[in-house]
Amino acid sequence: MSTKKPSNIRQGFKTGEHIVYPSHGVGRIMSIEEQEVAGFKLELFVINFEKDKMTLRVPVPKIATVGMRKLSEPAVVKKALETLKGRARIKRTMWSRRAQEYEAKINSGDLVAISEVVRDLYRSEAQPEQSYSERQLYEAALDRMARELAAVDNLTETEAIKLIEQNLLKGPRRAGKAEAADEAEEADEVEAETEEEAA
Repeated sequence: MSTKKPSNIRQGFKTGEHIVYPSHGVGRIMSIEEQEVAGFKLELFVINFEKDKMTLRVPVPKIATVGMRKLSEPAVVKKALETLKGRARIKRTMWSRRAQEYEAKINSGDLVAISEVVRDLYRSEAQPEQSYSERQLYEAALDRMARELAAVDNLTETEAIKLIEQNLLKGPRRAGKAEAADEAEEADEVEAETEEEAA
């Protein structure tokens, strides 16, 4: 085999490596292609998102703009897992505004921000049901976080989800039904307030 110069590395990223693409989560660089566009040669990362059965072609110079990054360092993973154990921070603003904030955090690609969404939207067995949109956002954040943990720590996604849930259960508000009832009451108050605002 002839030794080629490392043409499989661009801007610190190499083929075969797992990366995080903010709006899609964890993907893998399959190859670096060259295409001619309007008479210019353009190099593209070919990124495969296995779970979504999707392939993206991203121009190498655009990597910084789109916010593509390497997998999180162990220290960041540790911080994200610690974040899960914290107290949920639920702002008393309208759900539509909170939902936008959660979505922005999920699409930021920032593992700690994503773990905040997981923490804030998590419901234990004892707690009241989530609305459909809360559940959707929770699942999206959980999925993003689990995929990155799985890639970093070489776990299956199921193992990564278990690890996340174990850390969530260590949080302060995973208490019993009395607390859940208080929270449900609080949620009702917030809903009543938002209905008044809307009226």
